[in-house]
Amino acid sequence: MQIEFRLATLEDLPALLALENQCFVSDRLNARSLRWMIAHANASLLVAQRDGQLMGYALLLFHRNTSLARLYSIAIAPAARGEGLGARLLERAERCALEHDRAYLRLEVRVDNPRAIALYERHGYRRFAQVEDYYEDHVSALRYEKRILQRPASEARKVPYYAQTTDFTCGPACLLMAMAALRPQLQPTRQEEVRLWREATTVFMTSGHGGCSPHGLALAAWRRGFRVHLQLSSDGPLFLDGVRQANKKEVMRLVHEDFCTQLQDTDVQLGHGPLDLPPLLAKGGLALVLISNYRLTGSKAPHWVLVTGCNADFVYLHDPDTDHGRHRLALDCQHLPVSHGEFQRMSLFGGRKVRAAVVLFERGITSA
Repeated sequence: MQIEFRLATLEDLPALLALENQCFVSDRLNARSLRWMIAHANASLLVAQRDGQLMGYALLLFHRNTSLARLYSIAIAPAARGEGLGARLLERAERCALEHDRAYLRLEVRVDNPRAIALYERHGYRRFAQVEDYYEDHVSALRYEKRILQRPASEARKVPYYAQTTDFTCGPACLLMAMAALRPQLQPTRQEEVRLWREATTVFMTSGHGGCSPHGLALAAWRRGFRVHLQLSSDGPLFLDGVRQANKKEVMRLVHEDFCTQLQDTDVQLGHGPLDLPPLLAKGGLALVLISNYRLTGSKAPHWVLVTGCNADFVYLHDPDTDHGRHRLALDCQHLPVSHGEFQRMSLFGGRKVRAAVVLFERGITSA
């Protein structure tokens, strides 16, 4: 009987659960997770069926508005093993990712699973990391990646990753990553994350704790001995449109004016207009860029990301926020490939289309 490939439906839940129990001792998807993957997630759950029986599946997760897909899991029923079904599911998964306009497919595999490792390497997957104590039983994982959209590729710059530890410290987290990339001896810590936030915050936002302004982040980086290029589309304080209370707006204006006064006594370079990333990155810079989080998560909030590299096809981002999206790990937030068009759209915030970036250089390297 020929194998049929199709997308899973909720009617497949009992068979999918049985397959999970047959194939995995730990790290199993439960009924709730499988239901969510089928009905709600930004994902594709491909199943292989023969004679009415489920023989295997491949689960793909898609990172919103990026060119990245993740192969979360492949499972093959014992009755179908040794027939090449794993390779066929992998090929189907790659085809599905291409249909979703993804250029990269990433996956994790147990270090003690040589058959799966051999399968991925035969199909052109490149190992790029090992994660210790990854699975529930403490076994390590190997991370693999394949560029499935075949265009000339270039490596994103090696930049350490640091996840923000609060809802309001995306800017400090990005600044920590940039500083650690330029000075490898620096180790990002939560204490420094909070200290940077206290230096750079605008005090008030729409609600809760304040976020960090580009002026404040530029000053914090300059104080730590870095050369800084500040690129802005507007000279005034940002985010005022999202604040209703007059007293909060006044405090934000005062903080902004104080930042501007302090910047006059520095050598921070100020530019206006669009951000031209390639020459800045080519000269050794690392760019913190303000984006609208709506493009990544659906949340209408300003958010800082760190650009780790770019080429003719993509801009690569470290997103410090891991606290959104089920089955999303810190590893899924690193070197995210985003098309230039999508990056231009996400790097405009609010109705006034605000653009802001803070570019760091080591001393002795100029952005001019």
